[in-house]
Amino acid sequence: MHTVVERELELNLVLSPERSIPVPARLIYRTDDPYAVHITFHIGSDNPVRWTFARELLVEGVFRPCGHGDVRIWPTKVGGRTVLCVALSSPDGDALLEVPCAAVSAWLERTLRIVPPGTESERLGLDDALATLLAPTPADDLWLRDPWPSDESVDDDA
Repeated sequence: MHTVVERELELNLVLSPERSIPVPARLIYRTDDPYAVHITFHIGSDNPVRWTFARELLVEGVFRPCGHGDVRIWPTKVGGRTVLCVALSSPDGDALLEVPCAAVSAWLERTLRIVPPGTESERLGLDDALATLLAPTPADDLWLRDPWPSDESVDDDA
């Protein structure tokens, strides 16, 4: 059975240093995808915007600036409250979001209790899948036999 940890929250899309607009969003963590976090932004269109990135990146971003390329995260203070800044870049454009740090931290804590860091691979079932894949079968005997007799074999015609 897989567990899903969700959290609805409101982010601020920063348009300029003086102006931002609220954006409803949903954080999603699924134990069947244990390395990733998913964020869905509801921007008033029929199709929400979805981003997926490493949970580890979000965990680190709560404490210090991290990431490069498409996703960068860092903590800061805005108006006396602690927020996470999340900078997203794509071929369609860039966005800077301010996310309430306390809400994200509480949500992350729930995900870390369910799947502690370093145990993610156990959730994927890779060991069991590899064991099944590499398990010997009766047909393996045919493939492991030498198809050509060695030079030391005795020829009955001699």
